[in-house]
Amino acid sequence: MRVLDLDMDFFLTGVCELAPRGARPSLREARPWAEADVRAFLEENCGLSRQNPIPGRVFETHDGALFLWKEWLEAGKLLSPFHVTHVDAHSDLGIGRPGPAYVLETVLALPPQKRGDLSRYVREEKLDEANYLLFALALRYISSLENVRNPHSRADFPVRLAQDAQQPPTAIRLSSTLARLLPQYDFLEPTIPYAAYDDFRAFRAAAPYDLASLAISPRYAPKEADFIADVFREYITEV
Repeated sequence: MRVLDLDMDFFLTGVCELAPRGARPSLREARPWAEADVRAFLEENCGLSRQNPIPGRVFETHDGALFLWKEWLEAGKLLSPFHVTHVDAHSDLGIGRPGPAYVLETVLALPPQKRGDLSRYVREEKLDEANYLLFALALRYISSLENVRNPHSRADFPVRLAQDAQQPPTAIRLSSTLARLLPQYDFLEPTIPYAAYDDFRAFRAAAPYDLASLAISPRYAPKEADFIADVFREYITEV
């Protein structure tokens, strides 16, 4: 199955600094794309259609995607592992606080079937919109991952996740210190094919998507970009 995972900050002329809680970036930092350009990307690059909408959802912060995937998996509407196309100005793989260490050293120490307590990770302030995709990898939700980036995105792929030395890497394989020291904690993490597109024009969806979502990410996008959520809703049936 295939999932399209969008963030509004992709559709900006620049990359905004993280605004304080309750605030939004200003247009001085970045402006939203024109509506026609947003539609062109959704239709021509992602293959979405207003005539044939697919299931989807809009939420405020991007970690909502992880909860949507868990909800659909538990309902039997989504089968794991699934492909994810992550369209975002950021990798959301753990650069910055709280960083990747908790996932790599604590979550990976648990057997895979015991890793899914999202409420615990939220309660302990370990899971947020900057690392939810790393949690999804640790939960073994994802079979392959694409990152379509804003042309002004900064390098933010955690080198600890790369299986190879290529830049950008072609595969991700999570590993922990504990697993390397003690074989009983080595749960044979899967290799995840990975592709990054710094030029979004080079990206074309390889096949239709089964589920799509958009995060508004208000601390990363000016309020003038909020119309993009309404545009996106024309391509989905909200679930």
